[in-house]
Amino acid sequence: MKNTLLASYQKQFVYYRHLGEKTMAQLSDEELFRDDAAGSNSVAVIVKHLSGNMKSRWTDFLTTDGEKTWRNRDQEFIADFNNRKELEAAWAEGWAVLEAAINGLEPEQLSTIIYIRNEGHMVAEALNRQLAHYAYHVGQIVLLGKQYRGMEWQSLSVPKGGSAKYNAGKFAEEKGVRNFIDGLIK
Repeated sequence: MKNTLLASYQKQFVYYRHLGEKTMAQLSDEELFRDDAAGSNSVAVIVKHLSGNMKSRWTDFLTTDGEKTWRNRDQEFIADFNNRKELEAAWAEGWAVLEAAINGLEPEQLSTIIYIRNEGHMVAEALNRQLAHYAYHVGQIVLLGKQYRGMEWQSLSVPKGGSAKYNAGKFAEEKGVRNFIDGLIK
């Protein structure tokens, strides 16, 4: 069971990484750095925050607190990337730290106690906490992307009005366990 749970965590993190990447690929440089009308965080700021969080939470996470002394969370909410390349590098760095950490886990470590801001969590609880946090922020990125692109938005899931066609195709296939990675975003 723990093998299945760990594989599920790994797949879900990959899924949200890809949602963010597919969204950012649709955006212009100007849109990546634009603050919305409500003054919410830009995609660039969200990326900077996610990257900082991932590096802090997942660096040596089994042996050190997830809120590193070197992290400056408040600085993460200042948009200071010079260009798309820097934004993409920060995104990739954060995910690389996360993926190295969870891909290096053994199933029996899911019940190991780790600390985030001096609060104990089983590794499985920390994975749930961070998965929810990252999904929340990737959802913000997707929403901004949809708003910015309008009618030019390319759906990352079943397009509006396309459920019947999509379901007909799925139910026409032989029943089985889907290959999550190959069918990530359809």
